[in-house]
Amino acid sequence: MKYHLYLLFLLAVACQTAPVKQPEPVTEDNTFLTGTFFLVRHAEKNPGVDSTLTLEGEERARKLLELLKDSGLQKIYFTPYKRTVQTADPLVAQLHLDTVFYKADSSGESLIYEITRHQDWGKRVLIVGHSNTLIPMLHALKAKPLPDSIGDSQFGNLFIVYKRRDSVRLLHQQY
Repeated sequence: MKYHLYLLFLLAVACQTAPVKQPEPVTEDNTFLTGTFFLVRHAEKNPGVDSTLTLEGEERARKLLELLKDSGLQKIYFTPYKRTVQTADPLVAQLHLDTVFYKADSSGESLIYEITRHQDWGKRVLIVGHSNTLIPMLHALKAKPLPDSIGDSQFGNLFIVYKRRDSVRLLHQQY
């Protein structure tokens, strides 16, 4: 009897969490989804090394919330810079998601290390990066990126990487 009450309690607690869209189903060739990664550059920023977002950047962060609020995100990764944290803030505040800092590097290795360390493979993850780190992170995820580079004045790119054991699919859109 106690076992059944415990299961009912766990079920009730689980039902109170925000709905998460289920990962894509197993395909006929038995490849499993090993992660869905949403990669964006931080929104528009004020001048300076560790600057905050501009009003336009804050508006873009709210647009990102509207775009991804029903996507089933499970965690957010960003670098320890004010502009990346502020880009993710609306999503963190509304969805109550856990966050992880990763080191901005030109190889994407820090991101892969942190995803592995936090056992986030197979999850739906937002990654907020920089103009000079998005392409290396896409390469580290084995995606073939569409652009060769992202300019310092380019904002609003959203890259979605569907990573499976045997394949990677990349979608690119603007927001």
